[in-house]
Amino acid sequence: MQIQNEALVLIADGRKLLFLRNKGDAAIPDLRVESHHEQDNPRDRDQSGDAPSRAFSSVVTARSATEETDFHQLKEDRFAVEAAEMLRKRVLADDFEQLIIAAPPGTLSELRKHYHKEVEQRLTGEVSEDLTNMPIPDIERVLTE
Repeated sequence: MQIQNEALVLIADGRKLLFLRNKGDAAIPDLRVESHHEQDNPRDRDQSGDAPSRAFSSVVTARSATEETDFHQLKEDRFAVEAAEMLRKRVLADDFEQLIIAAPPGTLSELRKHYHKEVEQRLTGEVSEDLTNMPIPDIERVLTE
């Protein structure tokens, strides 16, 4: 995909995001970090206080664990909502004309639920892959392949 000059690139997962700006051109991108955000999100077992509860059936002798809330996933989903809100504010401030987003499938799915219509109109590419821990030259390579 081509990344136009001054395009905004969001690299995100459920706990870290990078806003990059292309200072190069479409042929030779030069992504630079504008800002980054990271949240602390311990494993679910470290966030939940109790063991799963049990449900017993008086008719059937089988037991089953009731579904437990995954606090880690909830926090990742909230982080994606916050990222979508950051994009909304930036697009309404006319901060970018072209937007490219790279995120793992789950994060990308949660982001899509919260795109503002202006964000959708300026979104020119999505990559369903986690690039948050890659060096910038590798991110440039993945995005332009």
